Amino acid sequence: MENLSSLKSKLLAEQVEEQLMQYIQQTPVSVGEKLPNEFKLGELFGVGRSTIREAVKSLVTKGILEIRRGAGTYVVNATTNDDDPLGLRNVEDKISLALNLVEVRLILEPSIAEIAAIHATEEDVQKLYRICDQIEEAIANGDNYIPGDLQFHSYIAECTKNKVMEQLIPIIDTAVMMFVNVTHKELIQETIRTHRQIVNAIARKDYVGARTAMTMHLAYNRDKILEMKQEQDRNLN
Repeated sequence: MENLSSLKSKLLAEQVEEQLMQYIQQTPVSVGEKLPNEFKLGELFGVGRSTIREAVKSLVTKGILEIRRGAGTYVVNATTNDDDPLGLRNVEDKISLALNLVEVRLILEPSIAEIAAIHATEEDVQKLYRICDQIEEAIANGDNYIPGDLQFHSYIAECTKNKVMEQLIPIIDTAVMMFVNVTHKELIQETIRTHRQIVNAIARKDYVGARTAMTMHLAYNRDKILEMKQEQDRNLN
């Protein structure tokens, strides 16, 4: 009887975990935002606090949630395991991983922007401008702009018209998400400005300008992560 009860409890926790993940993605609860407390989540899903606790614990181990002592439970990633093509979610030192990823981006994305400037059509350019508008509108309204940020970088890769280059999109997406996760959406104004500079250069077919603007965009990211890495190292010493 105890085994049956334990199995039912486990299955219920798994169901609630799935519902909680849907709640995070569909509400949406943005990366860096705090979840409602256990009592409110229990009311929302019609279960007890212990079941909520188990579901949250599971999502913590999967890198979706983070429990901050005395502050509550926060979303640190809004994607599931299926969206982790590089298998990096379980790396514990997220700041060092973010630094590794931005270094890879500095190798790839300036060249991608350069090739995009050569091959992008007028239709492509207009779509990039629309994506910029959507990102800026989401930021101004306090909404989740991360999907737009992912789309921006992914679409630049598509603008190269290079099928192999498009296969690099999962690496880019992973790196963008990791940066957002560790910085909690800092550098918003720099993001807005450098996104526009990149698209303006692509629109002019200025491949040197596109490469330079993308490098500048990523340099802001790298500088911020380095600052966080140095602070982390000081705290460990």
